[in-house]
Amino acid sequence: RGNWGNQIEFVLTSVGYAVGLGNVWRFPYLCYRNGGGAFMFPYFIMLVFCGIPLFFMELSFGQFASQGCLGVWRVSPMFKGVGYGMMVVSTYIGIYYNVVICIAFYYFFVSMTRVLPWTYCSNAWNTPDCAGVLDGNLSSRAALNLTHLLNTTQKRTSPSEEYWRRYVLDLSDDIGNLGEVRLPLLGCLGVSWVVVFLCLIKGVKSSGKVVYFTATFPYVVLTILFVRGITLEGALTGIMYYLTPQWDKILDAKVWGDAASQIFYSLGCAWGGLITMASYNKFHNNCYRDSIIISITNCATSVYAGFVIF
Repeated sequence: RGNWGNQIEFVLTSVGYAVGLGNVWRFPYLCYRNGGGAFMFPYFIMLVFCGIPLFFMELSFGQFASQGCLGVWRVSPMFKGVGYGMMVVSTYIGIYYNVVICIAFYYFFVSMTRVLPWTYCSNAWNTPDCAGVLDGNLSSRAALNLTHLLNTTQKRTSPSEEYWRRYVLDLSDDIGNLGEVRLPLLGCLGVSWVVVFLCLIKGVKSSGKVVYFTATFPYVVLTILFVRGITLEGALTGIMYYLTPQWDKILDAKVWGDAASQIFYSLGCAWGGLITMASYNKFHNNCYRDSIIISITNCATSVYAGFVIF
């Protein structure tokens, strides 16, 4: 069985595996819903008592056996169903994450225009309810009577939302009507799968080199967005809400449940990936050190992303 080129490749791969949408998207949302800074308290408790021990167990398990999430259960055949469950979970995650990457590719390509297609409401896919900030017809709308204006406001949609729903996805009117295949999205989905194939074509020898970019570039983007965000009006208000704890939320069991689910979701425990990646480590590698570094880096990224979003 092959090994990582060096220990940095394993750490970066594990960080890239753990750090993702759960940090940038889900964590700030849970903070907003569960009392801002008060959510940090159960979050770090769950990290220390649940996340790090389970993370360390999976790394040490895979490293000791040098087997993937299926073969590792030869230690106890009664639990081999757990390995198959991990395989199914990883399969579903790989499928839907590639769809997310496909959409990212699509927006990357269509944004290479002088005027973004979701800027105005004057496109063929827009409805009369569309109201954009930059549209020139806002002044004429102000001349309407108050009742009509209130009705329009209640059902108003943004041009970006209509572009997403009516053009990119081209949603059908009900579940009985499947609609048609969106060829641009299909092409971008093919590109995302080709990128995955190229990253894994030579196993850890190729994926270990790719992570030097894929694991570090998100931090560059987050830093750029953070610098841009703090220059905007109201940035301090958002950060203060993020840092100010609402201690009454601590007594809510749902907050603790969200903290636990976020730790498991973010670290990627019980998905099979950690066991498989650790199986390429050398037998005497210090996986305890790696588990501490990766877990803390992952959660620190979540906190940093919270500053960016808020």
